[in-house]
Amino acid sequence: MNALFRLAPFTSEEASRQWLVHLAETAIAAVHPCNLLPDQLPEKTAGRTLVVGAGKASAAMASALESAWIERASNTGESIDLEGVVVTRYKHGAACQYIEVLEASHPMPDALGEQAAKRMLEAVESLGEDDQVIALISGGGSALMTLPAVGISLKDKQALNKAMLQCGAPISEINLVRRHLSAIKGGRLAAHAHPARVVTYLISDVPGDDPTLIASGPTLPDNSKPLDALEVLERHTIEVPDNVRQHLMGNHDAPQASSSEFARDQTMILARASDALQAARLRAEESTVDVRILGDNLEGEARDLGTAQARMVHKLQGEITRPLLVLSGGETSVTVRGNGRGGRNVEYLLGLFDTLQGAEGIYALAVDTDGIDGSEDNAGAVFGPESWERAKALQLSAKDYLNRNDAYSFFAAINDLVVTGPTRTNVNDFRAILVLPRPA
Repeated sequence: MNALFRLAPFTSEEASRQWLVHLAETAIAAVHPCNLLPDQLPEKTAGRTLVVGAGKASAAMASALESAWIERASNTGESIDLEGVVVTRYKHGAACQYIEVLEASHPMPDALGEQAAKRMLEAVESLGEDDQVIALISGGGSALMTLPAVGISLKDKQALNKAMLQCGAPISEINLVRRHLSAIKGGRLAAHAHPARVVTYLISDVPGDDPTLIASGPTLPDNSKPLDALEVLERHTIEVPDNVRQHLMGNHDAPQASSSEFARDQTMILARASDALQAARLRAEESTVDVRILGDNLEGEARDLGTAQARMVHKLQGEITRPLLVLSGGETSVTVRGNGRGGRNVEYLLGLFDTLQGAEGIYALAVDTDGIDGSEDNAGAVFGPESWERAKALQLSAKDYLNRNDAYSFFAAINDLVVTGPTRTNVNDFRAILVLPRPA
């Protein structure tokens, strides 16, 4: 791979596409738990150490933690004394000896996720002041660790979750609603664990990296109010069942940051989208490519962002004299109006593709760093000028596919999908546009 980057092989369509794919692999490796957790182990306590966790990266986090914990015990002669349970998405599991790894549904919560959440609450309730909880939290944890508040059913949460995902609401608002309909999110897991110390390790998938938003903050206090969640639902014209409305209008505040119980707790963000972008920047610069990072927290409608960036890079192409890489991260949204297939990354790319119209010398890739774009089997897609010609030959209209939210089918038809399988990490979307100078 190093030779590939030193040579900067932008002499063909395939070489440029592969350069972008390898760049994404570099970015994802930089934020994988196995490269992050071993150097961040908490000290043992006089009591028990119990591990809990939820998210697309939680199993890999548990495996990395356990391996490092065992190695330290071997080197020091201490006992291992490690136990716990984490829940991750189906097919995102990892092998552990002492920490049980469960799998559940994402993005739609299911009964297995509810059972996993109940087990975590039961496990931490018996802990004392000499014990500690290590919480391994990453994106996806909200759906995977679903335990409805009293008076709210799993069916209620599933319906509201689906409505929020389809209306185009940003993840900050989605998780705000989730926190106030939960018996475990918004710091409630930590409240059950106290007086034990809670050490939380986070892999951030939210724009801005607010720890309380990552998986809806099960171990972190929350200063928002239930009425804030009701306002979000009403603003997006989502039907609110009577029992949900009554709950949100009641006195159900989450644990507050002012609570002295949180004083001993510790929180550390292990990886962010900015870390993935910086790793990609350093690798790209080995190819003597100029790099421009637009930000790691871009939000908004996916196709609109694609359209805007297409216009930007088309203008930049007339100003550059050597290759330019334009990077961005964050989490866009998709307002679902059709019945097609696809996640926000391919929808972003199709907006970009339709605006570029096969512009020579511009290549683009967008992937979800967890390896799954939405609920399909691809991480995202990659395209170049020849992709436009393939689409024309097949008489495919990008606008038609956008109108029915069917970007997956479009890129599948022209053989441009990127399929990685689960990566077992998750810092959200990685977008890269390679712009080559126009011929003189």
